Amino acid sequence: MNTKAFPVSLLLILHLAGCTLTPAFEKPQPPVSASFPRSGPAEPDSGSAASIEWQSFFGDERLKRLISTALGNNRDLLLAIRRVEEARALHGIRQADRFPEIDGSISGSRSRIPADLSLTQRDVISSQYQAALGTSAWELDFWGRLRSLETAALESYLATEEARSAVQASVIKQVASSYLLAHEFNERIDLAERTLKTRQEAARIAQRRFEVGSAARLDAIQAEILLNQSRAELTVLNRLAEQNHNALEVLVAAPVPGEHRSLSSIEAGFVPNIAVGLPSGLLVQRPDIRAAERRLKAANANIGAARAAFFPRIALTGSLGLASSDLDRLFSGGQGAWSFLPSITLPLFDGGRNRANLDLAHARRNMAIADYERNVQIAFREVADALADRHWLAEQIEAQRASLDSQRERSRIAGLRYQYGAATYLEVLDAERDLFAGEQALVQTRSAYLASSINLYTALGGGGDIPGEAGTMKGWDR
Repeated sequence: MNTKAFPVSLLLILHLAGCTLTPAFEKPQPPVSASFPRSGPAEPDSGSAASIEWQSFFGDERLKRLISTALGNNRDLLLAIRRVEEARALHGIRQADRFPEIDGSISGSRSRIPADLSLTQRDVISSQYQAALGTSAWELDFWGRLRSLETAALESYLATEEARSAVQASVIKQVASSYLLAHEFNERIDLAERTLKTRQEAARIAQRRFEVGSAARLDAIQAEILLNQSRAELTVLNRLAEQNHNALEVLVAAPVPGEHRSLSSIEAGFVPNIAVGLPSGLLVQRPDIRAAERRLKAANANIGAARAAFFPRIALTGSLGLASSDLDRLFSGGQGAWSFLPSITLPLFDGGRNRANLDLAHARRNMAIADYERNVQIAFREVADALADRHWLAEQIEAQRASLDSQRERSRIAGLRYQYGAATYLEVLDAERDLFAGEQALVQTRSAYLASSINLYTALGGGGDIPGEAGTMKGWDR
């Protein structure tokens, strides 16, 4: 063997093994507008959503504790973490395929051949002992098939990391929204209870006036109807509040102590202002978009593996060790033994399997492109919807507050008109109904405005891992 040519041959093999038939990756252009509607200028102290950790975004300490508990207990998030572990293991398997599998073995055998079967016409007892290191069918990755499969497995693993981050953001959003809804129900229940007390007194007075003959029976009945409507509304609110509390406990996966606090108690400074930025920023801020991009890269790498299947596959099988017919001489000098069995497999006819696999890889990449573009469009709409909510809900709150002031004045005047006999109780009834409905609607709108801030935060990529931490910080990204 020419030992001088060996290093050159080794370098050639290593060089060829680094080749790949994977097409160059091109990120699709975002199929959305260049800017968000109603983005407006951000406040001077605001920052991008993805750079604000949820601990800094939410100001309510009780909410922070609930989110922290949920991130440790929530079953959806735990399932996402298990999927990451599965993808990491699959990547490790693909990575190991590129290296030879070396096994050590020690074996011994003895056999007897009877005289009538022996060439020497004498009984023959033979022994053989071996100690060797060997590898079986190690594929030389000339065309990058194994490298492409490893890259696809790596991108799939990183995609599950991003998907876990997206689930984390979703859990944070759900916990915060449920927490906000609990306070909304508390304030609406307080309003309903105050209204109920007022209507109980009004019904008592109407009944008393009927008894003394100063009012009609119809007035007492209408007051009773209004009272029962208040009771029905209060039972509905209590039922919805209890259901929301149950949902919150499932999200947190732990008992949530009941705390009767109104929406007004957490409204001020509930969340800070955040910079909206441009739609292009979503490509690195949203974990679901980053996951879709990783899946696209994995599908692109699978094309390289499918292309490599058209080329010859070279595999090495060999062993190196000691062999002897006598166990005592097995480790003596001169007992070296080796074997070298290279093989080459050239695909000649497979019934179109390789072509179909390549077509499948292309189809899956096209599906991944469509999935990536769809995720970008969904993200754009979620941000646009959250911005529209913030704009129009703010105006709606102002209009409802002005309307509520008028409703209160109307209710006061209707009550006075009824007392002085200038109006029927039906006028009071209508005014009271509209006032109660207006109070409830204003609380709901204020809650929806705060919820729009949470929605905007998560739509812009907040709540997940800060971009770059999921893969590059752990040394997996390339």
